[in-house]
Amino acid sequence: MDRRHFLHLAGLTTLGGATGAVGLGVGLAACGAQSQAMTAKPIRFPPPLQEGDLLGITSPSAGVKAALRPRMDCAYETLNALGYRYREGRCLWGEGLLSAPAAERAAELQGMLFDPAIAAVFPPDGGELLIDLLPWLDFAALAEAPPKWVLGYSDLSTFMLPYTLLTGIATLSGTNLWECPVNPTAPGLAHWQEVVTLAPGATFSQRAADLYQPHDSDWAQLPPDITHFDRTAPVRWQCLGHEQQPAYRLEVSGRLIGGTLDVIGMLAGSAYGDLRRFASLYAHEGLLLYLDNCDYNTAQYCRALHHLRLAGWFDVANAVLIGRTAATAVAGFSQRDALLNALGDLDIPVLYDLDIGHLPPQLMLINGALASLHFGPGDWRIDQTLA
Repeated sequence: MDRRHFLHLAGLTTLGGATGAVGLGVGLAACGAQSQAMTAKPIRFPPPLQEGDLLGITSPSAGVKAALRPRMDCAYETLNALGYRYREGRCLWGEGLLSAPAAERAAELQGMLFDPAIAAVFPPDGGELLIDLLPWLDFAALAEAPPKWVLGYSDLSTFMLPYTLLTGIATLSGTNLWECPVNPTAPGLAHWQEVVTLAPGATFSQRAADLYQPHDSDWAQLPPDITHFDRTAPVRWQCLGHEQQPAYRLEVSGRLIGGTLDVIGMLAGSAYGDLRRFASLYAHEGLLLYLDNCDYNTAQYCRALHHLRLAGWFDVANAVLIGRTAATAVAGFSQRDALLNALGDLDIPVLYDLDIGHLPPQLMLINGALASLHFGPGDWRIDQTLA
């Protein structure tokens, strides 16, 4: 038995005695016993959105500042043009780090997920402190609810990752409401609207973008009706250790899972971030773990990756997919240095500078989808199947 397989088996029962908030304890019990002999459960994919569907707009993290009302209006016009209706929640506007107290934000988010009239939840942006919501959420009840699309990234992945891990319901990473008017985001990449209208069982393919925007989007400073990214820098996907081999080819498959390292890394070692359990229940084929870095400098970035490694996240991964980063180098320590230090001796591929994260455009990545990544001359591509 090799080390990865041993660690995989050893981690399957680590949550058996988990306790804490009522919602979490019940949620773990309802999601099934941890047993390596259990047949893999199917991921549940939301039904395709239809013209006339109602989308819930809430902010589970930061409030939307009044100055961004014009951008919100532009996004709402886009939803209307696509044939959707929308409903604003009460936990949305605000000038601070939080749109409302944690209990209120959790209640509104859960209410939208339970409400049969709402077909999808589309938060406007990320934030910093969504983590305070998690103890207030009842994942057991959410696991029993009909699946519906949740779209977002950045701090929204603090909810989307455990939501998929604990309920087996797919979520869509790669856009938020403010970005939804940008179409196309880049040649070769899917638009969110194309993904949420796919039926379960469908497959879609995306190729690497040609150019990317080398800075984050400051929506408060941009024209409110802007419909493009400032794409000026050439895209080059890289494979760690093979950067000087232009003919190098790789194909690797698994079930996608991931999010923004700054926030989901905090979940490692907790019941909200147990990738081993998820792999044992839903992903016997292994995981494609994707990560992006928002604010960490390269030393913090490296420490966060070591944290995930110590928590066993890479032991159930077939590959690691790392997004572009604008991380500040510390004492000449580069992003590649951080990857080599933390992940360089893994026995799985580590791909980086992919179209993931805060330097747009982004691949649309479905947490829970079966995916196949192709890396090679003229063929930087990822295929996903809603199955």
